[in-house]
Amino acid sequence: MRIRPNRFNIYLLVALLATLGAAGCQSFGKKKEASTLRLHLEVNRDGSDQNAAVPINRSDPIYVNVQKQPFLDEGRVVKAEVIEVMGGFAIFIQFDRQGTWLLEQYSTANKGRHVAIESEFGEARWLAAPVMNKRISDGTLVFTPDATHAEAERIVRGLNNVAKASQDKE
Repeated sequence: MRIRPNRFNIYLLVALLATLGAAGCQSFGKKKEASTLRLHLEVNRDGSDQNAAVPINRSDPIYVNVQKQPFLDEGRVVKAEVIEVMGGFAIFIQFDRQGTWLLEQYSTANKGRHVAIESEFGEARWLAAPVMNKRISDGTLVFTPDATHAEAERIVRGLNNVAKASQDKE
């Protein structure tokens, strides 16, 4: 029986490619989770299309009128964590230098106003609207989200993936 060498090599190549395709790198083609985080400033209603009332808290919503354009977003996040606090959990956000500067400027100029926090992590939702009672100069924001612990973990994972991707680009 005679075996043709080039036909054998083609079959071997096809088998090898099929094996590599099935058992190849598991991360290949798999998208990393990403989350958004947008901070919107509370403003007075002026009848324009620059602001809108948004619902905060799904079970018993309160409406806060905010600027539609966020003043800070996930592009300035360096690190995010879910932290345990008395009676539950909170999300801790650390911003980069420019994010720290923006947070300080807005918290100083708008004491007593709410900052509405919006996130998209598979679904878009308004998570919280804490009042800025003092100047935030260290670039950290800690808030209790209207989310389950699993959702908070998903948001944080997505924000850290976005932060890592932007650091890798630099």
